[in-house]
This record gives sequence, structure tokens and C-alpha cells, in this order.
Amino acid sequence: GDDSLGTAREAPRQLSREQFFTLISAASINLGSSMCYSILGPFFPKEAEKKGASNTVIGMIFGCYALFNLLASLAFGKYLVHIGAKFMFVAGMFVSGGVTVLFGVLDKVPEGPIFIALCFLVRVADAISFAAAITASFSILVKAFPNNVATVLGSLEIFSGLGLVLGPPLGGFLYQSFGYEVPFIFLGCMVLLMVPLNMYILPNYEADPGEHSFWKLITLPKVALIAFVINSLSAGLGFLDPTLSLFVLEKFNLPAGYVGLVFLGLALCYAISSPLFGLLSDKMPHLRKWLLVFGSLITAGCYMLLGPVPVLHIKSQLWLLVLVLVVNGVSAGMSIIPTFPEILSCAYENGFEEGLSTLGLVSGLFGATWSVGAFLGPILGGFLYEKIGFEWAAAIQGLLPLTSGLAMGLYYLLEHSRKRRPISQDILGTEEERTALLPNE
Repeated sequence: GDDSLGTAREAPRQLSREQFFTLISAASINLGSSMCYSILGPFFPKEAEKKGASNTVIGMIFGCYALFNLLASLAFGKYLVHIGAKFMFVAGMFVSGGVTVLFGVLDKVPEGPIFIALCFLVRVADAISFAAAITASFSILVKAFPNNVATVLGSLEIFSGLGLVLGPPLGGFLYQSFGYEVPFIFLGCMVLLMVPLNMYILPNYEADPGEHSFWKLITLPKVALIAFVINSLSAGLGFLDPTLSLFVLEKFNLPAGYVGLVFLGLALCYAISSPLFGLLSDKMPHLRKWLLVFGSLITAGCYMLLGPVPVLHIKSQLWLLVLVLVVNGVSAGMSIIPTFPEILSCAYENGFEEGLSTLGLVSGLFGATWSVGAFLGPILGGFLYEKIGFEWAAAIQGLLPLTSGLAMGLYYLLEHSRKRRPISQDILGTEEERTALLPNE
């Protein structure tokens, strides 16, 4: 009896073949897409300036990725079941690898409007393909691991963080050694090589279309506030893409190859902390709300110190900048990881059916809300950087997570008070009944 009980306890810990292959596929898209996205940071703004693009236009090139990722995520989330999760995943990865290679030949086109237009075109195609792959990936993962959503998503953020860690320094090194084309061609070919592997190993899930819509999901007050938290966090990270490398180059006179290392603290700490916060979210779901709130508030403080904001009268130093990015990486993991299971649990509590259709809606909504912030962040960042400088721009950016964290905290306090009120009313009602039934006592 003890042996069989021990086997039953150990069984859930064993990964099935299907789950193992799902993890490999999701890890491959997280790693490849993160590297392709982050490789632009150290050297693309400088190259775009040579081609006649202003800082505002550079911010728009970064930001348009998020805008079309937003639109595509909503569409792919809605029609995931109709298209097929596996086909959407593989096709998205194939197109993403191809357009990354195309990005590497843009330095051959004439400067000015033609260069800028082609940058937008290639970036849009990459955004749509990535939205397809990541929406399908999230849905397949949650389908394969329904009881460990935060743990699995947090663990896979190791590969996202690894891609963000490796992308800037690898891109900077290849750019310094071989020129503009090689970083994109190398990474694009690496993503394309993953396509046949995923065609073979990725499981195929079938499901029926659901009855619910994005509108019903996003109009739930709790989901809307969580979406605002996601927006504020992604806007902050997007803000750093077009601005941080230029600030470091101007302020500390570092070569392009070393600029990528500045991004290392943020990405590495995010990758390390995400699995821990994911495990904590699954083991103690009641802590998710406070991880969301305090993570947002800490992130707001980081942006105030990133410059730092002039009113603090703190001298800008490289070690302080790296330290703030390290703390920001931890606070980002603290806030981001609990959002997906919080939205999913809220959807189930409000009558959404459990299945791939709802997972597609939640995955698409998560990708879309993340993209809203990632669209606004670079554009606002590029504009403010030109007008008021990096120090004040970063401080203004920090107001978003500050507002979302306070709003989320207020909602949870009100929710807690509403849950306690019926209990106290029941106790009061019972005492009144006893008084009425037993007047002589």
C-alpha cells in the first residue's frame, strides 16, 4: 500500500513525452524570438541615424513591431482553433526566421524614405509572424500543463531572458567584427533550422471553437486592471530599446560591443527570478496579487533612479545604472509572471469554458496588451529623449507602473473587503435570529 501511494505521489512529477516535446518547442521560440528582438538594441539606432532616420522615427520603427503584434495577437487568439495551434506555431517561426535574414540586407538600400519604409515593412512582417508563434505556444503550454501554468511559463522565461542576454552582446560583437549583415543572417538561419525540428516533435491539439469573445474578457474589471499592469511593464522595457544604448554611448563613451553588456543585468536577473516567482505563484496563489502590486511599485522606483531624475541630485554613474537594471529585472519577473494565471483564473470564475478556445483568447489578450505598451514605450521614449533628455524621460516612464501598481493594490483591497462583508453579515444575522427565537434567555 505504501509503495502504490508513493508511486501515485511521484507520477505527477514525471513529464510525459508529449509534455517534454512541448517544452522543447516553446523554449526554442522563446530563445529565438528574444534574440532576434534584442539584437537591434546595441547598433541599429546608430546605423539608422546614418541612413537619415531621426530618434523619433527610430522609436517608431521599434514601436510598429508592437502595434502589429497587438493586432495580430487579437486575430490569432480568436481564430487559433480554426487555424490549428501547431500550424500557427510552425508557420510563425518560419516567417520570423526569413524576415530576420531580410533585415540584414537593409543597409544596401538607399538612405532616406526608402530605407525607413523597408524597415517598417520588414518589422511588421516579423511582428505578425512572432504573434502567431507565441500565441500558439502559450496556448499549447497551458493545455499541456493546466495545473502548473505559472511555473512552466516562468521556467520558460529563462530562455526568453537568455535570448535577451545573448542577443545584445552577440549582436554587438558580430556587428563590430563582420558588419551589419552578419548578426541578422546568423540569427535568422538559426531560427529557420528550428522549424523542421518543431514540425516533428510538437504535439497537435484539436478543439472546438468557443462562444466567448475578447470583449467579454477585457471588460472584466480585474482583467482590465491586469492588462494595464502588463501595458505599463512592457512600455518600460520598450522605452529602453531606442534610448538606453544612445544614453550609454553619450554619457559613458562605451564602444558598441560593450553597450550590449549593459542590458545584461536586466535580462539575466529577469531570467533567473522568473522561475522562482512562477513556482511561488503556483504553490501560493494568494500571493500573486501582492507580487503584481509590489513588483510594479519597485519597477517605478527603478525608472526614477535610472537617469537618475535630476530632482534627486544623484550623479549618474555606470555602476548605479547597472544596479538599477538588475533590480528592474527582478521586479519585472515579480510582476509579469503572475499576470497570465491571474487572467486565466478570472476568466474561469466568470463562466469561460476550460479548453483551447479560452486559452487562445487569454494568450491573444496577453500578447495584445503587452504589445500596446511595447508600441507606446519606444515611441514615447524616442520623443521624450529628444525633447527633455534620458533622465526626465525615464522618470516619466516610471509613472506608468506606479499608477498601475497603486490601482491594482486598491482593487485587491476593495475585493478583500467585499469578501469579508458577507461573512460579517451572516454572523450578525445568526445572532439576530437567536435573539428573536430565544427571547426569554
